[in-house]
Amino acid sequence: MTQPPPPIFRLRPMRHDDLAAVYAVEQAAYPHPWTEAVFLDCLKVNYCCWVGEIAPQIVAHGIMSVAVGECHIFNLCIHPQWQRQGLGRQMLRHLLALALKRNATTAFLEVRTSNEGARALYAAEGFCEIGTRRNYYPSGKGREDATVLARELTVFYHDSGASGS
Repeated sequence: MTQPPPPIFRLRPMRHDDLAAVYAVEQAAYPHPWTEAVFLDCLKVNYCCWVGEIAPQIVAHGIMSVAVGECHIFNLCIHPQWQRQGLGRQMLRHLLALALKRNATTAFLEVRTSNEGARALYAAEGFCEIGTRRNYYPSGKGREDATVLARELTVFYHDSGASGS
């Protein structure tokens, strides 16, 4: 008996008509999700907003700004049913390749101190801890610290889909 082929994960720019699906992924993944209005604002100000699809469903999204030689990854989210399958790594590498093409030399992001899976991914992708933002995230017990991570973008990620916005 042969295994079915793995599902195809396709990355593309986020559109306004994706917002309901993006928000559904955000709600499934986080106890304190961004609002649809925040995603709309990210589109309005032309941040790099991407979705990941496993047809016909959106299962991931990534939001990043690039300016003055730096990129800041604001949100990288994978639906819980698709986590730990390499999709977050693919989205992260795609965003970093885009940033490099836009002349960014350094990438920054914040991650919940308690999010061990995401922290392991970022460490494996070359991010280093550079600080802590106290009480940055809301949590069930009040507030939670964010670990601030950074990495130099000296290595180009081979990502054939990294053209575009």
